[in-house]
Amino acid sequence: MPIQTSSNRAGRYVSQSTGYRAFIPAALPPNPALEISDELLTLLSKADRAIGRLDGSTEALPNPDLFVFMYVRKEAVLSSQIEGTQASLMDLLEFEATTLELDHPQDVQEVINYVAAMNYGLERLQNLPLSLRLLCEIHDRLLTGVRGAERAPGEFRKSQNWIGPPGCTLADAAFIPPPPHEMRQALGNLEDFLHSPAPPIPYLLKAGLAHCQFETIHPFLDGNGRTGRLLITFLLCERQVLQRPLLYLSHYFKKHRAEYYDRLQAVRESGDWEGWMKFFLRGVYEVAQEATSTAKQIVTLRETHRQRIAEELKRATANAWKLLEALYQRPIVSVKGVCSITGLSFANANDLIKQFVKLALLREVTGNRRNRLFSYAPYLALFDDR
Repeated sequence: MPIQTSSNRAGRYVSQSTGYRAFIPAALPPNPALEISDELLTLLSKADRAIGRLDGSTEALPNPDLFVFMYVRKEAVLSSQIEGTQASLMDLLEFEATTLELDHPQDVQEVINYVAAMNYGLERLQNLPLSLRLLCEIHDRLLTGVRGAERAPGEFRKSQNWIGPPGCTLADAAFIPPPPHEMRQALGNLEDFLHSPAPPIPYLLKAGLAHCQFETIHPFLDGNGRTGRLLITFLLCERQVLQRPLLYLSHYFKKHRAEYYDRLQAVRESGDWEGWMKFFLRGVYEVAQEATSTAKQIVTLRETHRQRIAEELKRATANAWKLLEALYQRPIVSVKGVCSITGLSFANANDLIKQFVKLALLREVTGNRRNRLFSYAPYLALFDDR
Protein backbone atom coordinates (compact mmCIF):
# COMPACT_ATOMS: atom_id res chain seq x y z
CA MET A 1 0.00 0.00 0.00
CA PRO A 2 1.53 3.40 -0.99
CA ILE A 3 2.48 5.54 2.01
CA GLN A 4 2.78 9.33 1.89
CA THR A 5 6.23 10.46 3.00
CA SER A 6 6.36 14.22 2.33
CA SER A 7 4.25 16.92 0.74
CA ASN A 8 4.17 20.57 -0.34
CA ARG A 9 1.89 22.84 -2.36
CA ALA A 10 3.11 21.24 -5.65
CA GLY A 11 2.35 17.67 -4.62
CA ARG A 12 3.65 14.83 -2.50
CA TYR A 13 6.19 12.04 -2.62
CA VAL A 14 4.61 8.66 -2.03
CA SER A 15 6.53 5.47 -1.22
CA GLN A 16 5.52 2.64 -3.54
CA SER A 17 5.24 -1.03 -2.64
CA THR A 18 8.53 -1.84 -4.40
CA GLY A 19 10.44 0.71 -2.33
CA TYR A 20 10.88 3.77 -4.53
CA ARG A 21 9.21 7.15 -4.00
CA ALA A 22 7.14 8.63 -6.82
CA PHE A 23 5.93 12.22 -6.97
CA ILE A 24 2.16 12.80 -7.20
CA PRO A 25 1.52 16.37 -8.39
CA ALA A 26 -1.24 18.47 -6.86
CA ALA A 27 -3.82 19.93 -9.25
CA LEU A 28 -3.20 23.37 -10.71
CA PRO A 29 -3.40 26.24 -9.96
CA PRO A 30 -1.06 26.20 -6.94
CA ASN A 31 -2.65 26.38 -3.53
CA PRO A 32 -1.81 28.73 -1.87
CA ALA A 33 -1.97 30.82 -5.04
CA LEU A 34 1.10 32.29 -6.72
CA GLU A 35 2.52 35.17 -4.72
CA ILE A 36 2.54 38.05 -7.20
CA SER A 37 5.46 40.00 -5.77
CA ASP A 38 6.68 43.27 -7.24
CA GLU A 39 9.51 41.35 -8.92
CA LEU A 40 7.19 38.78 -10.49
CA LEU A 41 4.75 41.46 -11.61
CA THR A 42 7.57 43.45 -13.23
CA LEU A 43 8.84 40.35 -15.05
CA LEU A 44 5.33 39.53 -16.25
CA SER A 45 4.84 43.07 -17.53
CA LYS A 46 8.20 43.08 -19.36
CA ALA A 47 7.56 39.67 -20.92
CA ASP A 48 4.07 40.66 -22.02
CA ARG A 49 5.32 43.89 -23.64
CA ALA A 50 8.14 42.01 -25.36
CA ILE A 51 5.66 39.60 -26.93
CA GLY A 52 3.55 42.53 -28.10
CA ARG A 53 6.59 44.11 -29.74
CA LEU A 54 7.45 40.79 -31.39
CA ASP A 55 3.98 40.45 -32.87
CA GLY A 56 4.14 44.04 -34.13
CA SER A 57 7.63 43.78 -35.60
CA THR A 58 6.79 40.74 -37.69
CA GLU A 59 3.92 42.62 -39.31
CA ALA A 60 6.52 44.88 -40.91
CA LEU A 61 8.05 41.93 -42.72
CA PRO A 62 7.08 41.51 -46.40
CA ASN A 63 6.03 37.93 -45.67
CA PRO A 64 5.84 37.11 -41.95
CA ASP A 65 5.21 33.43 -42.71
CA LEU A 66 8.75 33.13 -44.09
CA PHE A 67 10.08 34.36 -40.75
CA VAL A 68 7.96 31.70 -39.07
CA PHE A 69 9.41 29.12 -41.47
CA MET A 70 12.94 29.72 -40.20
CA TYR A 71 12.02 30.05 -36.55
CA VAL A 72 10.13 26.75 -36.55
CA ARG A 73 13.23 25.06 -37.96
CA LYS A 74 15.60 26.73 -35.52
CA GLU A 75 13.36 25.66 -32.64
CA ALA A 76 13.18 22.12 -34.01
CA VAL A 77 16.96 21.90 -34.03
CA LEU A 78 17.46 23.38 -30.55
CA SER A 79 14.67 21.39 -28.93
CA SER A 80 16.02 18.18 -30.44
CA GLN A 81 19.58 19.05 -29.37
CA ILE A 82 18.43 19.30 -25.75
CA GLU A 83 17.48 15.62 -26.06
CA GLY A 84 20.90 14.68 -27.49
CA THR A 85 20.23 14.99 -31.22
CA GLN A 86 23.32 16.22 -33.08
CA ALA A 87 21.75 17.61 -36.28
CA SER A 88 22.33 21.32 -36.96
CA LEU A 89 20.19 23.91 -38.71
CA MET A 90 22.44 23.57 -41.77
CA ASP A 91 21.92 19.79 -41.78
CA LEU A 92 18.16 20.28 -41.86
CA LEU A 93 18.20 23.01 -44.51
CA GLU A 94 20.61 21.09 -46.73
CA PHE A 95 18.35 18.05 -46.54
CA GLU A 96 15.29 20.12 -47.40
CA ALA A 97 17.12 21.67 -50.35
CA THR A 98 17.56 18.33 -52.11
CA THR A 99 15.19 15.56 -53.09
CA LEU A 100 17.78 12.90 -52.26
CA GLU A 101 16.10 11.16 -49.33
CA LEU A 102 18.34 8.11 -49.06
CA ASP A 103 20.83 7.71 -46.24
CA HIS A 104 19.97 10.95 -44.45
CA PRO A 105 21.11 10.81 -40.82
CA GLN A 106 18.68 9.64 -38.16
CA ASP A 107 19.24 12.90 -36.27
CA VAL A 108 18.01 14.93 -39.26
CA GLN A 109 14.85 12.82 -39.42
CA GLU A 110 14.15 13.60 -35.76
CA VAL A 111 14.31 17.32 -36.51
CA ILE A 112 12.12 16.86 -39.60
CA ASN A 113 9.59 15.09 -37.39
CA TYR A 114 9.63 18.04 -34.98
CA VAL A 115 8.90 20.49 -37.80
CA ALA A 116 6.07 18.26 -39.01
CA ALA A 117 4.66 17.93 -35.48
CA MET A 118 4.75 21.69 -34.93
CA ASN A 119 2.99 22.44 -38.22
CA TYR A 120 0.46 19.68 -37.67
CA GLY A 121 -0.39 20.91 -34.19
CA LEU A 122 -0.86 24.51 -35.30
CA GLU A 123 -3.19 23.36 -38.08
CA ARG A 124 -5.17 21.08 -35.75
CA LEU A 125 -5.70 23.96 -33.31
CA GLN A 126 -8.02 25.47 -35.89
CA ASN A 127 -10.53 22.70 -35.19
CA LEU A 128 -9.42 20.91 -32.04
CA PRO A 129 -8.77 22.58 -28.67
CA LEU A 130 -5.47 22.05 -26.92
CA SER A 131 -6.11 18.73 -25.22
CA LEU A 132 -4.65 15.38 -24.20
CA ARG A 133 -5.83 14.01 -27.52
CA LEU A 134 -3.91 16.64 -29.45
CA LEU A 135 -0.77 16.09 -27.37
CA CYS A 136 -0.92 12.37 -28.20
CA GLU A 137 -1.27 13.15 -31.90
CA ILE A 138 1.72 15.50 -31.72
CA HIS A 139 3.78 12.93 -29.83
CA ASP A 140 3.01 10.31 -32.47
CA ARG A 141 4.44 12.57 -35.19
CA LEU A 142 7.51 13.36 -33.13
CA LEU A 143 8.59 9.75 -32.60
CA THR A 144 7.36 7.78 -35.60
CA GLY A 145 10.29 6.26 -37.49
CA VAL A 146 13.05 7.63 -35.22
CA ARG A 147 14.69 6.83 -31.90
CA GLY A 148 11.93 6.10 -29.43
CA ALA A 149 9.62 4.71 -32.12
CA GLU A 150 9.48 1.46 -30.16
CA ARG A 151 8.28 3.35 -27.07
CA ALA A 152 4.59 3.72 -27.86
CA PRO A 153 4.41 6.95 -29.94
CA GLY A 154 1.12 8.74 -29.34
CA GLU A 155 0.23 6.69 -26.25
CA PHE A 156 0.47 7.58 -22.60
CA ARG A 157 2.74 5.27 -20.71
CA LYS A 158 1.46 2.16 -18.94
CA SER A 159 4.60 1.61 -16.88
CA GLN A 160 6.74 3.58 -14.48
CA ASN A 161 9.44 5.83 -15.92
CA TRP A 162 12.12 7.90 -14.22
CA ILE A 163 14.60 10.73 -14.83
CA GLY A 164 18.32 10.52 -14.25
CA PRO A 165 21.72 10.02 -15.87
CA PRO A 166 22.10 7.29 -18.52
CA GLY A 167 22.08 3.83 -17.00
CA CYS A 168 20.48 4.83 -13.71
CA THR A 169 17.70 2.75 -12.17
CA LEU A 170 14.65 3.53 -10.08
CA ALA A 171 16.83 3.14 -7.01
CA ASP A 172 19.13 6.03 -7.92
CA ALA A 173 16.91 8.14 -10.19
CA ALA A 174 16.99 11.93 -9.79
CA PHE A 175 13.20 12.13 -10.08
CA ILE A 176 10.36 9.61 -10.41
CA PRO A 177 7.07 10.86 -11.92
CA PRO A 178 3.69 9.50 -10.82
CA PRO A 179 2.89 5.82 -11.51
CA PRO A 180 0.43 5.21 -14.39
CA HIS A 181 -2.77 5.11 -12.35
CA GLU A 182 -1.90 8.42 -10.63
CA MET A 183 -0.59 9.87 -13.90
CA ARG A 184 -4.02 9.61 -15.56
CA GLN A 185 -5.64 11.66 -12.80
CA ALA A 186 -2.87 14.26 -12.99
CA LEU A 187 -3.29 14.55 -16.77
CA GLY A 188 -7.03 15.05 -16.36
CA ASN A 189 -6.38 17.82 -13.86
CA LEU A 190 -3.90 19.45 -16.26
CA GLU A 191 -6.40 19.40 -19.12
CA ASP A 192 -9.04 20.95 -16.84
CA PHE A 193 -6.58 23.68 -15.87
CA LEU A 194 -5.81 24.51 -19.50
CA HIS A 195 -9.45 25.25 -20.24
CA SER A 196 -10.79 26.53 -16.93
CA PRO A 197 -11.49 30.29 -16.88
CA ALA A 198 -11.41 30.38 -13.09
CA PRO A 199 -9.47 31.64 -11.38
CA PRO A 200 -8.37 34.11 -14.08
CA ILE A 201 -4.63 33.70 -14.69
CA PRO A 202 -2.54 35.66 -17.23
CA TYR A 203 -1.78 33.34 -20.12
CA LEU A 204 1.99 33.66 -19.78
CA LEU A 205 1.72 32.45 -16.19
CA LYS A 206 -0.65 29.70 -17.30
CA ALA A 207 1.82 28.54 -19.95
CA GLY A 208 4.65 28.43 -17.43
CA LEU A 209 2.60 26.50 -14.89
CA ALA A 210 1.38 24.05 -17.53
CA HIS A 211 4.87 23.35 -18.90
CA CYS A 212 6.28 22.61 -15.45
CA GLN A 213 3.31 20.37 -14.59
CA PHE A 214 3.58 18.44 -17.86
CA GLU A 215 7.29 17.77 -17.32
CA THR A 216 6.54 16.64 -13.77
CA ILE A 217 3.83 14.22 -14.94
CA HIS A 218 6.15 12.95 -17.72
CA PRO A 219 3.29 11.02 -19.36
CA PHE A 220 5.21 9.43 -22.27
CA LEU A 221 8.00 6.88 -22.27
CA ASP A 222 10.08 9.21 -24.45
CA GLY A 223 9.79 12.68 -26.02
CA ASN A 224 8.35 14.46 -22.98
CA GLY A 225 10.72 17.43 -23.21
CA ARG A 226 9.95 18.17 -26.85
CA THR A 227 6.21 17.75 -26.32
CA GLY A 228 6.27 19.95 -23.23
CA ARG A 229 8.07 22.74 -25.06
CA LEU A 230 5.57 22.57 -27.91
CA LEU A 231 2.80 22.87 -25.32
CA ILE A 232 3.98 26.41 -24.48
CA THR A 233 3.73 27.59 -28.08
CA PHE A 234 0.42 25.87 -28.75
CA LEU A 235 -1.19 27.39 -25.64
CA LEU A 236 -0.07 30.93 -26.48
CA CYS A 237 -1.20 30.59 -30.10
CA GLU A 238 -4.55 29.06 -29.15
CA ARG A 239 -5.25 31.97 -26.78
CA GLN A 240 -3.98 34.44 -29.41
CA VAL A 241 -1.30 35.83 -27.14
CA LEU A 242 0.78 35.25 -30.26
CA GLN A 243 -0.66 35.62 -33.75
CA ARG A 244 2.16 33.48 -35.14
CA PRO A 245 4.28 30.75 -33.51
CA LEU A 246 7.38 32.83 -32.84
CA LEU A 247 8.14 32.30 -29.15
CA TYR A 248 10.45 29.34 -28.69
CA LEU A 249 12.19 28.84 -25.37
CA SER A 250 14.49 25.93 -26.29
CA HIS A 251 17.46 28.27 -26.81
CA TYR A 252 16.94 29.78 -23.34
CA PHE A 253 16.39 26.38 -21.70
CA LYS A 254 19.49 24.98 -23.41
CA LYS A 255 21.65 27.97 -22.44
CA HIS A 256 20.49 27.69 -18.81
CA ARG A 257 20.02 23.94 -18.76
CA ALA A 258 21.25 23.36 -15.19
CA GLU A 259 19.05 26.12 -13.76
CA TYR A 260 16.09 24.90 -15.84
CA TYR A 261 16.23 21.46 -14.24
CA ASP A 262 16.97 22.90 -10.80
CA ARG A 263 13.92 25.21 -11.00
CA LEU A 264 11.63 22.35 -12.03
CA GLN A 265 12.95 20.21 -9.20
CA ALA A 266 12.59 23.03 -6.66
CA VAL A 267 8.86 23.12 -7.46
CA ARG A 268 8.62 19.40 -6.69
CA GLU A 269 10.80 19.50 -3.61
CA SER A 270 9.57 22.67 -1.92
CA GLY A 271 6.66 24.05 -3.98
CA ASP A 272 8.74 26.99 -5.26
CA TRP A 273 6.40 27.94 -8.08
CA GLU A 274 7.46 31.60 -7.79
CA GLY A 275 11.13 30.78 -8.49
CA TRP A 276 10.16 28.75 -11.53
CA MET A 277 7.84 31.45 -12.88
CA LYS A 278 10.50 34.16 -12.55
CA PHE A 279 12.93 31.99 -14.49
CA PHE A 280 10.28 31.25 -17.13
CA LEU A 281 9.28 34.92 -17.59
CA ARG A 282 12.92 36.00 -17.91
CA GLY A 283 13.17 33.47 -20.72
CA VAL A 284 10.05 34.75 -22.45
CA TYR A 285 11.40 38.31 -22.32
CA GLU A 286 14.88 37.38 -23.52
CA VAL A 287 13.71 35.19 -26.40
CA ALA A 288 11.04 37.66 -27.55
CA GLN A 289 13.60 40.48 -27.54
CA GLU A 290 16.00 38.40 -29.66
CA ALA A 291 13.28 37.48 -32.15
CA THR A 292 12.16 41.12 -32.46
CA SER A 293 15.73 42.19 -33.15
CA THR A 294 16.09 39.48 -35.79
CA ALA A 295 12.86 40.56 -37.50
CA LYS A 296 14.13 44.15 -37.77
CA GLN A 297 17.47 42.96 -39.14
CA ILE A 298 15.68 40.90 -41.79
CA VAL A 299 13.81 43.97 -43.03
CA THR A 300 17.08 45.91 -43.30
CA LEU A 301 18.89 42.99 -44.94
CA ARG A 302 16.19 42.49 -47.56
CA GLU A 303 16.11 46.14 -48.57
CA THR A 304 19.91 46.33 -48.73
CA HIS A 305 20.14 43.24 -50.92
CA ARG A 306 17.30 44.28 -53.21
CA GLN A 307 19.10 47.60 -53.74
CA ARG A 308 22.41 45.87 -54.41
CA ILE A 309 20.77 43.59 -56.99
CA ALA A 310 19.09 46.53 -58.75
CA GLU A 311 22.37 48.43 -58.95
CA GLU A 312 24.59 45.53 -60.06
CA LEU A 313 22.46 43.14 -62.12
CA LYS A 314 20.46 45.60 -64.21
CA ARG A 315 18.53 43.51 -66.78
CA ALA A 316 18.61 40.41 -64.58
CA THR A 317 16.93 42.23 -61.72
CA ALA A 318 13.49 40.62 -62.08
CA ASN A 319 14.74 37.02 -61.86
CA ALA A 320 17.29 37.99 -59.23
CA TRP A 321 14.59 39.51 -57.01
CA LYS A 322 12.49 36.39 -57.51
CA LEU A 323 15.40 34.24 -56.34
CA LEU A 324 16.11 36.54 -53.39
CA GLU A 325 12.52 36.31 -52.14
CA ALA A 326 12.62 32.51 -52.43
CA LEU A 327 15.80 32.38 -50.34
CA TYR A 328 13.92 33.72 -47.34
CA GLN A 329 11.94 30.47 -47.34
CA ARG A 330 14.61 28.11 -48.63
CA PRO A 331 17.97 29.69 -47.75
CA ILE A 332 19.91 26.78 -49.25
CA VAL A 333 19.43 26.19 -52.96
CA SER A 334 20.80 24.17 -55.88
CA VAL A 335 21.08 25.17 -59.54
CA LYS A 336 18.05 22.98 -60.26
CA GLY A 337 16.22 24.79 -57.48
CA VAL A 338 16.97 28.13 -59.10
CA CYS A 339 15.62 26.75 -62.39
CA SER A 340 12.33 25.91 -60.64
CA ILE A 341 12.14 29.29 -58.91
CA THR A 342 12.89 31.46 -61.93
CA GLY A 343 12.03 29.33 -64.97
CA LEU A 344 15.56 29.88 -66.32
CA SER A 345 17.55 27.23 -68.18
CA PHE A 346 20.21 25.35 -66.23
CA ALA A 347 22.98 27.43 -67.81
CA ASN A 348 21.27 30.75 -67.08
CA ALA A 349 20.38 29.67 -63.54
CA ASN A 350 24.02 28.74 -63.00
CA ASP A 351 25.06 32.20 -64.25
CA LEU A 352 22.60 33.86 -61.86
CA ILE A 353 24.06 31.90 -58.95
CA LYS A 354 27.56 33.00 -59.97
CA GLN A 355 26.38 36.59 -59.87
CA PHE A 356 24.89 36.08 -56.39
CA VAL A 357 28.17 34.54 -55.23
CA LYS A 358 30.06 37.55 -56.61
CA LEU A 359 27.72 39.86 -54.68
CA ALA A 360 28.34 37.78 -51.50
CA LEU A 361 24.67 36.83 -51.35
CA LEU A 362 25.28 33.11 -51.88
CA ARG A 363 28.11 30.85 -50.78
CA GLU A 364 28.82 27.30 -51.96
CA VAL A 365 28.63 24.91 -48.99
CA THR A 366 29.33 21.39 -50.29
CA GLY A 367 32.76 21.69 -51.91
CA ASN A 368 31.51 19.36 -54.67
CA ARG A 369 31.89 19.76 -58.41
CA ARG A 370 28.44 18.26 -58.95
CA ASN A 371 25.16 18.55 -56.99
CA ARG A 372 26.41 21.74 -55.38
CA LEU A 373 24.38 23.65 -52.79
CA PHE A 374 24.55 27.35 -52.06
CA SER A 375 23.53 29.08 -48.84
CA TYR A 376 22.12 32.56 -48.34
CA ALA A 377 24.81 33.10 -45.72
CA PRO A 378 23.99 36.68 -44.61
CA TYR A 379 20.44 35.60 -43.79
CA LEU A 380 21.44 32.39 -42.01
CA ALA A 381 23.92 34.37 -39.91
CA LEU A 382 20.96 36.16 -38.28
CA PHE A 383 19.88 32.83 -36.74
CA ASP A 384 23.28 31.78 -35.39
CA ASP A 385 23.18 30.96 -31.69
CA ARG A 386 19.53 31.94 -31.42
